[in-house]
Amino acid sequence: MPTVSVKRDLLFHALGRTYTDEEFDELCFEFGLELDEITSEKDIISREQGDTKAEGASDVILYKIDVPANRYDLLCLEGLVRGLQVFKQKMEAPRYRRVSPASSEPQRLVITEETTAVRPHAVAAVLRNITFTQERYDSFIELQEKLHQNVCRKRTLVAIGTHDLDTISGPFTYTAKPPGDIRFKPLNQAKEYTAQELMSLYKTDSHLRHYLHIIEDEPLYPVIYDSNGIVLSLPPIINGDHSKISLNTKNVFIECTATDLTKAKIVLDMMVTMFFCFLLWENILQPTGQYELAYRKETLSADFINRKVGISESTEQIAQLLTKMCLRSEVMSDGEQIEVEIPPTRSDVIHACDIMEDAAMAYGFNNIPRTTPRTYTVASQLPLNKLSELLRQDLAAAGFTEALTFALCSQEDIADKLLKNISETRACHISNPKTAEFQVARTTLLSGLLKTVAANRKMPLPLRLFEISDVVLKDETKDVGARNNRRLCAVYYNKSPGFEVIHGLMDRVMQLLEVKPGQGNGYHIQAADDSTFFPGRCAEIFARGKSIGRLGVLHPDVINRFELTMPCSALDIDIEPFL
Repeated sequence: MPTVSVKRDLLFHALGRTYTDEEFDELCFEFGLELDEITSEKDIISREQGDTKAEGASDVILYKIDVPANRYDLLCLEGLVRGLQVFKQKMEAPRYRRVSPASSEPQRLVITEETTAVRPHAVAAVLRNITFTQERYDSFIELQEKLHQNVCRKRTLVAIGTHDLDTISGPFTYTAKPPGDIRFKPLNQAKEYTAQELMSLYKTDSHLRHYLHIIEDEPLYPVIYDSNGIVLSLPPIINGDHSKISLNTKNVFIECTATDLTKAKIVLDMMVTMFFCFLLWENILQPTGQYELAYRKETLSADFINRKVGISESTEQIAQLLTKMCLRSEVMSDGEQIEVEIPPTRSDVIHACDIMEDAAMAYGFNNIPRTTPRTYTVASQLPLNKLSELLRQDLAAAGFTEALTFALCSQEDIADKLLKNISETRACHISNPKTAEFQVARTTLLSGLLKTVAANRKMPLPLRLFEISDVVLKDETKDVGARNNRRLCAVYYNKSPGFEVIHGLMDRVMQLLEVKPGQGNGYHIQAADDSTFFPGRCAEIFARGKSIGRLGVLHPDVINRFELTMPCSALDIDIEPFL
């Protein structure tokens, strides 16, 4: 969940009253938020960097508020205050509209065909007659950053640029050019650079280097010019220094370039509606015409909300509850249906269930009466989990220590290190692994236990470890193409192989499972060849006529590849057939 930091006194001033910390915490809960922390800039710096660095920092109290990830309208002080004021019925939900400038023609943003291959969409708007205070300016900038990290997916879907309109002139052109042909003075720099040079410059920048990969390898870079050829921005990397906004800015030109047009519209809606108290107008997002702040209407019944929430309110009362959540609602002529108007700030409302959730929130979750469920059921543990727990207790009693290893591992762990071919393992591969350590879902527990032994080589010998967990195997008969398989694996690591120890553990497991030695319905072992085990020191385990696993002494090459120096024996069986 995103966290919004607001100054307590500034927040209370905007709300028109003062709350105690407990009262504001309760208000946040009622509105579906959470007051995560009460702190100050000085406390944060002191905690992270030490008291010396915190000297001179501000003591102003900050509220850190957790906001639902899909409530983009609550990511700044202005939106948060507006939502709370409407919720407390101190004001009506505002209605947003585009206003054409009285003294000039509407500005235009021309989008050329060259942008299609790199970043094809753009939307834009102008906020007029703004008076920035330091707090409002900071909130404006912080809102951009919150949107970038949230709905914009770190600028991969949408990038926002804001410019002082009085320093530039329209119409504006959004196009794409080779990086060597784009030259301008970037924000807060002293000289001009080509786009190619900027890629090298920002590779060491702690903030901007994370966005370079978005366009770095493209043959054409997106760029926005004004009518005089001045570069406004190189999205999604950096704005031009010429048009940067300041406390003295009166008119702001906002542009959003995107790979996702829907997300671009949402982001632009948030930028203009959060500062709606200023006169605003919007211009074209495509060459097809102008873009309006979109309202839409949904119809649902009061009975639907009552049944889903578990309350029995009248249609009029439910309409009032929804209005408190910035969803203007009216009872229709039949007295049963409610017409709900979804404003452009509520892009999170995409289904009737979202409206129902807002009604429940406005009603108060603590006010919903407790009722006995109509269907009476008794919970019970899954048989497989119950068997696993029973085995864990007895394996621990046998002197083995349980380990819990990662479900993901590298291809090398389940193939090369175990002297197997990756194509034979039936492993499920991750399409875009972030690290070489987590490339596939494990097909055996053995590699994880051997890595655990390697990490604990300094512990006194012998090491007796076991794990009972799931492995993942490809299975074309399943709808997802794979299945989980619950397995038991144990290793014995000592100066001698200890085959008899691991064999005794297998006998104990079979005794606990009430499977007697012998052919047919019993269990037995027979010699087998497995590249993971030492030749002539491996046996396949059969129970009730089916192969369930193997045990034996590990091959010296396997031991070396896991950086071990002592002999090791292992047991690996499938426990699902014993259910």
